[in-house]
Amino acid sequence: MGIKEWLIPQDKVFFELFEQLAGTVVEAADKLEQMISKKADPATIYKEIKGLEHKGDSITHQIYEHLNRTFITPLDPLEISRLASALDDVLDYIDDSAEKLLIYGVKEYDKTMEEFARIIKLSAVQLEIAVKEIRSFKNNSALESCSIEVNRLENMADDLLSHSIQKLFAMDDPMTTIKLKDIYECMEIATDKCEDVVNVLSDISIRHS
Repeated sequence: MGIKEWLIPQDKVFFELFEQLAGTVVEAADKLEQMISKKADPATIYKEIKGLEHKGDSITHQIYEHLNRTFITPLDPLEISRLASALDDVLDYIDDSAEKLLIYGVKEYDKTMEEFARIIKLSAVQLEIAVKEIRSFKNNSALESCSIEVNRLENMADDLLSHSIQKLFAMDDPMTTIKLKDIYECMEIATDKCEDVVNVLSDISIRHS
């Protein structure tokens, strides 16, 4: 055991918690995709998503607890805080999107929702891959590749939102337009939050490479 490991007995705890949090994001994104494809009862799946959101809150709380107790951390404390917050934000917007689908009483989930859910799921998978890279920073090219892909997906979500809203305002049902616009915008924000995560990871990579 080197002197660093002797001085920082909880060195790996932060990385393990980040990986757990990123994995929870993937689970929630997968559930949202299932909810919209109606592979199971939407209300039941929403409860599962809410449970994952609570799990994410608990992991985030653990990260902050360890941060308050650890004198020397493997990353700058601000970096740890920013990354935890960014990952938690993704979970929050996945949860919010699922909640809006229920409270607005949406009966038929359209192709736009399906595409947003697919983009969110693909982005979440990239986040999980990228988060695992910060243990060593030995493969910055992998992290950069994840960042590029998440940025690409976020641009797709931007275009999808623009085209979808344009179609919504051509409808003759104002109430439906308002509901769907709110749902689409919430799902698009989830992709923005994914991009925020890779931006934080890129900053960390630059600082430590």
